[in-house]
Amino acid sequence: MSAAPTPGHDDALPLAGVRVIEFTHMVMGPSCGMVLADLGAEVIKVEPLAGDNTRRLLGSGAGFFGMFNRNKKSLAVDVKDPRGREIVLRLIAGADVFSENFKSGTMERLGLGVEVLERLNPRLIQVSHKGFLPGPYEHRTALDEVVQMMGGLAYMTGPPGRPLRAGSSVNDIMGGLFGAIGVLAALAQRERTGRGRQVQSALFENNVLLMAQHMMQFAVTGRPAAPMPARISAWGLYDVFEVQGGEQIFLAAVSDTQWALLCEAFGWRDLKDDARLTTNNDRVRAREWLLPLLRERFGGFAAAELSARFERIGLPYAPIVRPHELFDDAHLNATGGLAPVTLPADASGAGQPVETRLPLLPLTLDGQRLPLRHAPPAIGEHGQALLRELGYGEDEIARLRADGIVGGPERLGPLS
Repeated sequence: MSAAPTPGHDDALPLAGVRVIEFTHMVMGPSCGMVLADLGAEVIKVEPLAGDNTRRLLGSGAGFFGMFNRNKKSLAVDVKDPRGREIVLRLIAGADVFSENFKSGTMERLGLGVEVLERLNPRLIQVSHKGFLPGPYEHRTALDEVVQMMGGLAYMTGPPGRPLRAGSSVNDIMGGLFGAIGVLAALAQRERTGRGRQVQSALFENNVLLMAQHMMQFAVTGRPAAPMPARISAWGLYDVFEVQGGEQIFLAAVSDTQWALLCEAFGWRDLKDDARLTTNNDRVRAREWLLPLLRERFGGFAAAELSARFERIGLPYAPIVRPHELFDDAHLNATGGLAPVTLPADASGAGQPVETRLPLLPLTLDGQRLPLRHAPPAIGEHGQALLRELGYGEDEIARLRADGIVGGPERLGPLS
């Protein structure tokens, strides 16, 4: 009997054998493809000859391509030329999923509309990532920041009167996740029906889901939710404290048991016995005078000492960490949560290969993290091998390259 495949092998992963053709850029669509690729699908990223514009972004976009395009293959092709479109249609004819996140009407203009692809491949699952689901807003141009502003998230994040974008592409990434969830559901249903489905996810509706708890807060209390910096906390102790040396640390006690443990560990008998602080709701009502008192008492400690004490008694705490410091996080490094990778020179604005590590998906299967199997691809890296697989001969491939229909490195090895 042969040994079972290890989690690092493509055929051991849940979506092994699933082929995804991806027409996506920026974050939302690529994050959907990243999830499917990490789960084992073969994701073929169809790019313009010059490559996805995301490859060249600077500033806050410099990490987009490298993060959201690992475990994928790249085909650089001019889809506006009939010969390029034919290549893509051949790929789609044998694919399981087609993913796109362009403005409404773009796929139709390219001859890749829903009806065309459905006739070509009735088993195909088509997933579109949009700004809005169908309705009055669907033709608007949306960005993560746009829907954060119009969907309440920026209002809840910033202090009163200063709406503030959340510090990550939360709607783009979650929108991609919901696209992937829709694909997985459609794949499961196809096993019963033999037919594909149309899946759509959207930034605005994703943002509304993030705001649902605050909508329900209003429904229950009759009072609009205040921005997070000005909110009435649900917990008596749940805040950032400035301590010795100007360091900051988040500390919390979210139950009556945790409050008692805190008071005992620090010898605060007066607070433990204070009738005004008996229950969590009592402590919430007392926050106006309780928090200044706690700030004074915690302020004499070093952050490391507070961390050790909270760790010892099992209370929630957290240092205030900047994103780049996560590369040195002890837990991530001990558990293999960061995978070494070399980004190709054309995968970022750096203009040269970059040695780094990428965070893996935050889940395990049978105790194993889903592996990084392939670095983000160079522009057109897999084009030649894919064309061979589709039945194109070497002379045809050479002609397509010479005519500027497909692009990529001059020499490529066999399809990996």
